[in-house]
Amino acid sequence: MEKKIIQLLFICYIFHELIIVSSALQVGFYAKKCRAAESIVQQEVQRSFSTDRSITAALLRMYFHDCFVRGCDASILIDSKNTRNKQSEKDAGPNQSVRGYEVIDRIKSRVESACPSTVSCADIIALATCDSVALAGGPKYNIPTGRRDGLISNPSEVNLPGPSLTVEEALKIFTNKGFSLNDMVTLLGAHTVGITHCSLIQDRISRFDGSMDSNLFTRLSKTCAARNNDPSVFLDQSTSFIVDNEFYKQIRLKKGLLKIDQQLASDRSSAGIVKNFSINPKAFQQAFASALIKLGNTQVLEGKFGEIRKNCRAFNPPAQQKKRQPRKKSFRPKNPPPRKGSKFSIPFIAP
Repeated sequence: MEKKIIQLLFICYIFHELIIVSSALQVGFYAKKCRAAESIVQQEVQRSFSTDRSITAALLRMYFHDCFVRGCDASILIDSKNTRNKQSEKDAGPNQSVRGYEVIDRIKSRVESACPSTVSCADIIALATCDSVALAGGPKYNIPTGRRDGLISNPSEVNLPGPSLTVEEALKIFTNKGFSLNDMVTLLGAHTVGITHCSLIQDRISRFDGSMDSNLFTRLSKTCAARNNDPSVFLDQSTSFIVDNEFYKQIRLKKGLLKIDQQLASDRSSAGIVKNFSINPKAFQQAFASALIKLGNTQVLEGKFGEIRKNCRAFNPPAQQKKRQPRKKSFRPKNPPPRKGSKFSIPFIAP
């Protein structure tokens, strides 16, 4: 009996070690390969943020839209003209308003000069998002790196949760990607920054049904009646450029603009999470950092799979490409000392 127990423990130990070794993602992945990489990212994000505070919302959206389709592989960055069929993820409806590409381009240009063919575009997106969140008052966290860039960018694969879904419908999409209800409510907290357009909230303002604050309903109705292209409105009516828990306070007051946002506060399954975040800012900050780290570990390419692009907008010439990637899960990355300037380090939480 004791022998069997010892054998079982040994097998568990080996399996545990294999899981850890199988993941190349780790905080400080470029410490020896490209020492300047993370500081270059920080400098360029700071430069953009100093003139455009909305860059945080732009990068958060890019990060989410990239990771939710084929995983975090920078497939969203590929220009249509650089694909065989002249189509890429950028052509998909939900991605046509994604912006911030010029920030990634500037970072990549500087990184390539410092360390050619070393830092992936996928890691640049993850690091830039991390830095922009901190600049906007959000959590300072350590994002593991070591991702490689994908070799496919297909607009038909873009299937993102829409703004008019119910909590139940949205949760199905999130759970298919390995996320929990808590993860979903937390990640939608990214709506604490950014805008939406009147065309996306027509279902909320076409008639008053009591689900929206009456004063907000009146104001939005007037704004959206304006005869211009498609007016934009802030998702967070109070602290529009700050990553905080104000979003949750507002949806509890029926001030959510998107249907899915407001439903988070009214649906029985998610209302408790919303309440907790609305009264506990630290809980939201920590949960948001954890969720962004978990998002960044979605179906990543590591090791010899994928490639390190020279230009984030184009695949490398065929002769430079590695073999095509299988879809595989990411496991627990190693956790070296915290990144400089980080307030706290949150370990990867497996799906």
